[in-house]
Amino acid sequence: MYRVCLQTGDAGADATHVYRDPDLLGHVYAAPYPVADPTLTWVVTDDAGVVGYVVGTADSQAFARWQEASWWPPLRQRYPLREPDGRTRDHELLGTVHHGATYDPAVTDPYPAHLHIDLLPRAQGQGLGRTLIATLADALRERGVPGLHLGVAEQNTGAIAFYGRVGFTTVATHPWGRTLGMDLRDR
Repeated sequence: MYRVCLQTGDAGADATHVYRDPDLLGHVYAAPYPVADPTLTWVVTDDAGVVGYVVGTADSQAFARWQEASWWPPLRQRYPLREPDGRTRDHELLGTVHHGATYDPAVTDPYPAHLHIDLLPRAQGQGLGRTLIATLADALRERGVPGLHLGVAEQNTGAIAFYGRVGFTTVATHPWGRTLGMDLRDR
């Protein structure tokens, strides 16, 4: 999962050149989810190994509290906060590690769940993304979760189009991109 996260971590493109530490992206956007709630993680493999995954949490605000209590402290000890070096974006992820993740209640009140999904290029265009999101959405509906959200970089136009096709709509815009939401009560 860490490898897939890194190889899709630059607005859908390979981020290997963007981060000095290849594990940071996975520490923030992939690994905490199956640790916090393994029942909301699905992984796709092919003959060469892991090609994609979806991870999620049913309650973003509770997840942020769990991260603060359990996930971030060991990472803060392992990774000191650094100034930007002008060559990598490690400092952005270290900022999240050291300051925690926050979720806007204006988004999480109607869309309390959130997800991260990544598929390597060789796994794209086969319906796997649609299947992963539908599987997660069904699991969240079974728990009575009313909505699901995610963030996407504005330059990731292919992902934005895909999310629109599977039922997400824009609920907030930001300098870095947009937050998309899916109402889980309609299906």
